[in-house]
Amino acid sequence: MNLEFKITEHLEKLAKKSKAIRKQFYPSKKELKNQGKTLDPLKEEKYSPVKGLIQRYSNRVLILLTLNCAAYCRFCFRRRIVSDIQKGFLTETDLNQIINYIKKHPQVNEIIISGGDPLTQPKLLELLLKKIVKLKQIKIIRIGTRLMVSDPQQINSNILRILKLVKKQPLYLLLHFEHPDELTKETIKAIKKLRSTGAILLSQSVFLKGINDNVVTLEKLFTELLSLGIKPYYILHNDEPLGTKHFTVDFKKERKIMTALRKRISGLAYPAYVYDQPEGPCKVPLPLDFDYSFMKK
Repeated sequence: MNLEFKITEHLEKLAKKSKAIRKQFYPSKKELKNQGKTLDPLKEEKYSPVKGLIQRYSNRVLILLTLNCAAYCRFCFRRRIVSDIQKGFLTETDLNQIINYIKKHPQVNEIIISGGDPLTQPKLLELLLKKIVKLKQIKIIRIGTRLMVSDPQQINSNILRILKLVKKQPLYLLLHFEHPDELTKETIKAIKKLRSTGAILLSQSVFLKGINDNVVTLEKLFTELLSLGIKPYYILHNDEPLGTKHFTVDFKKERKIMTALRKRISGLAYPAYVYDQPEGPCKVPLPLDFDYSFMKK
């Protein structure tokens, strides 16, 4: 499974001096070997009752607003559909069907907007948010993005205005970071703009072999994120869609790194180390290398 190549001018310049950036965004021949698990490692398509909506859990739904990003990550677990020109992004008719589905399921009180990158489609995002904020059943709204890394100039006044449409519910922005080299002056400026909206900023990362699979790199990343007002939320084991096994870090090494980090950084800077188990009940917290014998007393 080969993912279309797409890069921004910002990342292109950064990749010339950062191997970590180049490995994340530039194709490798290793992708062509089809090594990995399946095209859809999280079985998302099984849980999609209407176009653009995924419901794996009873109280929350995921909306794939668009299948396009400013740049394409080579390890993307949605690489089977991200960059799909034909499917592209949702229409207003699609959004109305999603809203109707949510209304018919009153137990749904949280919405996660993802893709692709929803901030790359501001008009569509605005349309969706205007519909969502009117739903009394929705108590929490999350938006996932990597735009502040891939093309920070796009975090403009229009994006900020759209995010501020969420007033009654708390808005959580899930910002994707993998390496300290991503925290350029331009990206830091974009982060400060996002903070100005009043949104709560969280980060999520994926363990990537040869990119961030060492204590020093992750310690720097998480502490710098926290100093910028971003709470490290998740670090995940690679979901390993086809073509990405070369990014996968051994569980034992990950656990060793996360154990060392727990001793070196504060609880605020430390993310939950989890595995997104296909068809599982939740993201499973993974154990560390501590002595838990005290629990038997």
